Amino acid sequence: MSQTAENTGSADETPKKKKALLPILVGMLGACLLGGGGFYMVYSGLILSAGNTAEGSSVAPQNRPAPTYMMIEQLTLSLATPGPSQHLRLSAHIEIAEGRLTDAELFRPRFLSVINTYLRAIDPSDLEDPTALLRLRAQLLRRLQMVAGEDLVNDFLITEFILN
Repeated sequence: MSQTAENTGSADETPKKKKALLPILVGMLGACLLGGGGFYMVYSGLILSAGNTAEGSSVAPQNRPAPTYMMIEQLTLSLATPGPSQHLRLSAHIEIAEGRLTDAELFRPRFLSVINTYLRAIDPSDLEDPTALLRLRAQLLRRLQMVAGEDLVNDFLITEFILN
């Protein structure tokens, strides 16, 4: 008798399990359909299109004005604290707003002073970090923009960075 009681108990659970799986399967099917539909709409540009496609942009890539750069000559600095690296050699370019190179040339001595002061104050162990170049570039850009104005200096590009 115990076998029939067990068999009837498991037979009652099978339809309940099938009924419990139905909402999960319907939900998964709906999620797949909505995800696929959303992907298609974004991919085809029906929604969330940036409007910056090559055909729709107002300035074609070949008609963009060339950026203007002011070269910062090679700087060789002795680092503040002794360590494995004692000298830093840096060359850079400052991207200047279009047509304002003559205005930026007036700031050249101040630019050099800001760069020298910042690089002398930095700890040599910080310069050996792999992400140091990104932080250094961002810090120098911000300082140059503070000196000359954000409308004059667009970017700071490091072309040579050697620790010796």
